[in-house]
Amino acid sequence: MATTVHEPPKIDPAPLQPSLGGNGGGGVNLPLARDGELRELMERPPEPVRTGIWVGLAAITMMFAAFTSALIVRQGSAVDWEHLALPRILYLNTAILLLSSLTLESARRKVASFVRGQGATRGQAMQVLASTLGLGLVFVAGQYVAWLQLRSKGLYIATNPNSSFFYVLTAVHAIHVLGGLGGLLLVTRRFARTVPTLRKSTLDAAAYYWHFMGILWVYLMFVLWLKL
Repeated sequence: MATTVHEPPKIDPAPLQPSLGGNGGGGVNLPLARDGELRELMERPPEPVRTGIWVGLAAITMMFAAFTSALIVRQGSAVDWEHLALPRILYLNTAILLLSSLTLESARRKVASFVRGQGATRGQAMQVLASTLGLGLVFVAGQYVAWLQLRSKGLYIATNPNSSFFYVLTAVHAIHVLGGLGGLLLVTRRFARTVPTLRKSTLDAAAYYWHFMGILWVYLMFVLWLKL
């Protein structure tokens, strides 16, 4: 007796699109660009990067608190402490770094507007992100100019205790700013892809770090002005 095997019915699967939120797989589909390009800015809670950035900022805070404590103790016990006139370019650098925080917040709003299809274009968001990167580089260059100005006055890292603290504090902060620039560059590259792979948590983490660098620098300027 022959056995007839029936072919199972063919089901045409519906095209899947990434969704935002929902632990059960549901959520709101991300909007499509006018040219059909998928805009992919996804948030998947919990994001390790968000926890990691707060741990990193706490460690940086403790490090600079230790530097400040060492400066105060050294100044109180030193007989060779000489007043150090801060290079005026530091005040310009402060304004530049604070301005970069404003441009970064503007970039975050434009990225969100682009993803939601609310009017901003990718080019506008990229332009403001590039402005933030440029201002950060100008700040680092300005710090180098400040070091050159001190050297022209014969003040080196080993000249006296207060010049040592100046070089160490400003150099360590500049290194952390360079790390922040690396994070912003990563954000820009991911957003610039044909199909953006930037996640909201990554952009937020880079922004929190960058704003912290601005606040930390204002604090350092106050300490340098008061103690050096």
